Amino acid sequence: MKIAVIGGAGVRTPLLVNGLTHSDLPIDEIALYDADQERLAIIGRVAAQMAARPSTLREPQRRAEQHLGVTASEHPEPAEGRGRVTMCRSVAECVRGAEFVFTSIRVGGLARRVHDETTALRHGIVGQETVGPAGFAMAARTIGPMVRYAQEIDRLAPDAWIINFTNPVGMVTEAMRTASARVIGICDTPTELFEDAARALGVPPDRCYFDYFGLNHLGWLREVYSDGEPQLRHLWNDADRLRSVYKMPLFEPSFLRDLKLLPTEYVYYYDQPERAFDNVRRASQTRGQAIAELTGVLFEALREPNADLVAIYRSYLWTRSAGYMQIESGSETPAAPSPPSQMSGYDKIALAVVRAIHFDANAIIPLSVRNRGNIPDLFDDDVVEVPCVVNSNGARPVHVGRVADRVRPLLARVKEYERLTVRAALAQSVDAASEALAHNPLVGDRAKADRLVRDLSPLW
Repeated sequence: MKIAVIGGAGVRTPLLVNGLTHSDLPIDEIALYDADQERLAIIGRVAAQMAARPSTLREPQRRAEQHLGVTASEHPEPAEGRGRVTMCRSVAECVRGAEFVFTSIRVGGLARRVHDETTALRHGIVGQETVGPAGFAMAARTIGPMVRYAQEIDRLAPDAWIINFTNPVGMVTEAMRTASARVIGICDTPTELFEDAARALGVPPDRCYFDYFGLNHLGWLREVYSDGEPQLRHLWNDADRLRSVYKMPLFEPSFLRDLKLLPTEYVYYYDQPERAFDNVRRASQTRGQAIAELTGVLFEALREPNADLVAIYRSYLWTRSAGYMQIESGSETPAAPSPPSQMSGYDKIALAVVRAIHFDANAIIPLSVRNRGNIPDLFDDDVVEVPCVVNSNGARPVHVGRVADRVRPLLARVKEYERLTVRAALAQSVDAASEALAHNPLVGDRAKADRLVRDLSPLW
């Protein structure tokens, strides 16, 4: 098996490579391509080390844990790594002959993320890279290149499955499907919520079925079933356990009790936009600015001669994860380290999808796929995020049906905004872009949308 990664210089690539090479998949090669060849060389070295024998990983990981103040844990010895890591100078070299192609790019890099988020703040709207004006700008810039990649993959590796990580995953996946039907959108936000909910309930996540519906970065967990019994009723009247579902203080227990759903953390931006905006403004720093600073330190450290690349990289990942949503939520402290995860994390869900397809496993995994009547309120061609049965035929959505009345208007409005954004990006029309952004719930005004589109330019 050959696996290709477009956007191989991304900071999550070594984690992905580590998960794949220490799996039971018959991998011969993991080919990495990125437009930034200098950065690819650095990340490629980290990935190659993480694909090495496990004995090279255990001690650096232990030291990285100690550096972060994490109690050292006993890590089970994984299988010996398999598959060589190659760095490619062209998309064709990377993709040709691949069975799976992962796509994870950031057009304009972190500098554009910072620009988009700070622009949104100047207009009185929270700056977040996949939500609101910044998410719109990210989609508008990204859709064209990603559709061209899909066309190239379809030409060079027509039987390959495209596993799209590129944000905003829902809109990018919907656009890519105009070029290839073999595109599956992937994100670890739902599985992280699933695991956190199971932990709060005290039930093993691998024994549960999670009834979930929504769009990428706008989803709700409707029920958790364990041994055939619904479990969420045990949470609604327990404020402490409800709070424990979320690593940051996002939703009041009374709100969740009334809603009778567990939203993903991104719903926070729509539910409490003023609070999110005020917290970021008080922090005088967006998440993008914090990540840019942290990532700059990472690459400086990785360039040092004789640097312990794996330890530096793992330290970066834990530090980045601990600060997730700290700024937007107004939390004074980073999140506590998470217990070892069985199912969440980009590397784990990526591996789960590839294994389910390769081994025809009929695994149930939440993914972004074509709706096909699954959620009756939305169109058949809309990309939605729902549990799917994944096997050698790809991902087929499990029936969701009618969604809760309380969230249906928001779901429908955001999906309409997504449809219009995809159309505007494919047409590269400024007028269509303003119309799309005006439909975003965090904007809601054509005059404001016109000003934002002007200030967020260039969009393509």
